[in-house]
Amino acid sequence: MGIISWIVLGLLAGVVAKVLLPGRDPGGFIGTTVIGIAGAFIGGWLSARYFDRPIATDIYDGATWAAAIGGSLVLLVAYRILFGHSRR
Repeated sequence: MGIISWIVLGLLAGVVAKVLLPGRDPGGFIGTTVIGIAGAFIGGWLSARYFDRPIATDIYDGATWAAAIGGSLVLLVAYRILFGHSRR
């Protein structure tokens, strides 16, 4: 997949991560979008590096989607922990 495909996959993974983990994010829509793109790249890299799962050349691969969504979820949780609003 090319860089544009990973960006599109990251946008969609960010939306799915936001649906799976609803709530207020400190960065809003733009922050969630950037987290989705970064999560797709990190999830794909981790999948290829540590799980011996090569990065697919096709955007319709389920493991690629799972890695991208998983990476987005992890980054979204970390972002909320680090930069979340306190409810005092």
